[in-house]
Amino acid sequence: MVVKVGINGFGRIGRLALRRAQNVEGVEIVAVNDLTDPAMLAHLLKYDSTQGTFDGTIEVADGGFLVNGKFIKVTQERDPEKIDWAASGVEIVLEATGFFATREKAEKHLHANGGAKKVIITAPGGNDVKTVVYNVNHEILDGTETVISPGSCTTNCLAPMANALNKEFGIEVGTMTTIHSYTGDQMILDGPHPKGNFRRARAAAINTVPTSSGAAKAIGLVLPELSGRLKGHAQRVATPTGSLTELVSVVKKPVTADEVNAAMKKYSTESFAYNEDEIVSSDIIGDTHGSVFDATQTEVTHFGDTYLVKTVAWYDNEMSFTAQLIRTLEYFAKLAK
Repeated sequence: MVVKVGINGFGRIGRLALRRAQNVEGVEIVAVNDLTDPAMLAHLLKYDSTQGTFDGTIEVADGGFLVNGKFIKVTQERDPEKIDWAASGVEIVLEATGFFATREKAEKHLHANGGAKKVIITAPGGNDVKTVVYNVNHEILDGTETVISPGSCTTNCLAPMANALNKEFGIEVGTMTTIHSYTGDQMILDGPHPKGNFRRARAAAINTVPTSSGAAKAIGLVLPELSGRLKGHAQRVATPTGSLTELVSVVKKPVTADEVNAAMKKYSTESFAYNEDEIVSSDIIGDTHGSVFDATQTEVTHFGDTYLVKTVAWYDNEMSFTAQLIRTLEYFAKLAK
């Protein structure tokens, strides 16, 4: 049985989700809702400055476009309640606009004409929405949920690293910094930021921009035992994609760097890779792990009985997150059958 999926918002994540879903059995993207002209959407789907040219065929058609010969309907509705998901048989919606990232707003897709059955918000969804990082806590889903969230790209990088460290050595308290590529929420040239953020108003490609990150707070939704124990922020840098997260933690047990690395290797999965090469940010572009632990950057310092551990993981803030999103979608779709 194939679960039909619609995408609301065909930006960076929406387009990469469609690309990634081409290789997933049992999931078919059948509809896209975006205010942009279908010809432009098809062009941006085919050609991507960071992820490369689409490995398949794309043709503009009446009312949408063909991807690898399969028709995808394109609609242009501003209000989710007016999207005719039923016309395409959509059961699950990927809410990727960034504008409907709460339970109340996301549920509008369920109230649309014919309505979808479930929604995955491709951003943090709030305390009343289950936040799922695949291969860390995805088993909290039971299929009865109508709205879920995979958190953010940084949450998916941080969670497996924090989970391994906490399970093996116990985290007393910690702080994280994501060295994060610039995103569409920043200005390319100096100019007023739509949300009034002074720093994000500055030219993204020539500045390091200190800003907020919700990943440390969101980690408590994924790993409740760490709720309130982590703080964090971001330093946006002048790279188009390819980021890393540094986690500095006070742990409960005496530990060495080798022991930390061994623990991380033990917890490696398709979502959490272990790396000993001296890589840089461009090496991570296109990587489909949600998080790539860098054993070369582990540091342990201690004074008396206090042990301070620094761990680092890389992630492609576009593709790594999208791969995790699609893993979650595939799992959620199977539960929904």
